[in-house]
Amino acid sequence: MKLLRITCMILIIAVLSGGCSARSSSEPGQAASVYLQNKGSDTMVNLALAWAERYQSAHPEVTIAVTGGGSGTGLASLANNTVDLANASRKIKAEELAQASAAGADPQEFVVARDAIAVIVHPDNPVENLTLEQIALIYRGEINNWLEVGGEDRPIVRLSRETNSGTHVYFLEEVVRLGNSEDKSIFSPQTLLLPSSEGIIAEVSDNPNAIGYDGLGYVTDHVKMVAVAPSAGAPYVRPSVTTVNDGSYPIARDLYMYTRSAPQGTLKTYLDWIFSAEAQQIVGDLGFVPVTQETP
Repeated sequence: MKLLRITCMILIIAVLSGGCSARSSSEPGQAASVYLQNKGSDTMVNLALAWAERYQSAHPEVTIAVTGGGSGTGLASLANNTVDLANASRKIKAEELAQASAAGADPQEFVVARDAIAVIVHPDNPVENLTLEQIALIYRGEINNWLEVGGEDRPIVRLSRETNSGTHVYFLEEVVRLGNSEDKSIFSPQTLLLPSSEGIIAEVSDNPNAIGYDGLGYVTDHVKMVAVAPSAGAPYVRPSVTTVNDGSYPIARDLYMYTRSAPQGTLKTYLDWIFSAEAQQIVGDLGFVPVTQETP
């Protein structure tokens, strides 16, 4: 599915030094305005922008400032009380939770959508299928030539998101380490770290030797999605809304929003709207998986 391009710009409201929490202001004779700061996952930034745009069109008294920077950045800002909502493409870590608690926060977690991480190659690459173990060995640097996995005699160029990305963390833990919490494997030092999902797509589309990974909502026709099997001998499955919902695609995850404490007022109203049919339709339109959609 193609990513719906978001062309509008959302006004960024400066954060007061004392922190933020759905601040209100008004001038004589004007309706009060409410400002929400939303920051974090780059995977989710276009979804968050689309939600903010739609919600503001119906609620002009609310301004929602949306920025990316990565899941870790958003969660750190939440602990520092400089945002109202943190977007994350992974669960909050124990150490992040401890830091937030030490700062007086009680983070509340909301699963707002689901996503598949697609493993992508150049369209001219003849490789159609990979097992999770083969992908892990590629990213660990133990497989270095496409010939070793049924492709041509070409060196493999590995691409990854940067370390502050929740997608990077998820891929490291669930693919490179195959979900083994005792495994301390890391990405090969030859892995090229790129700052954005769009950068991964652009590089793979230009480089016949490249392999990358990206959220399903960012995949375009300029790259090819590889079918993935959880183990040797198991069926190979390509990512889609259907294969995420039925559990057959092995690299799928929840997408989260976190608040600093139990949401109230405008913040709660906005979060409630995110779970509405209208907002979840936007999830599907952008290539993600609605959380309200029933499993087939």
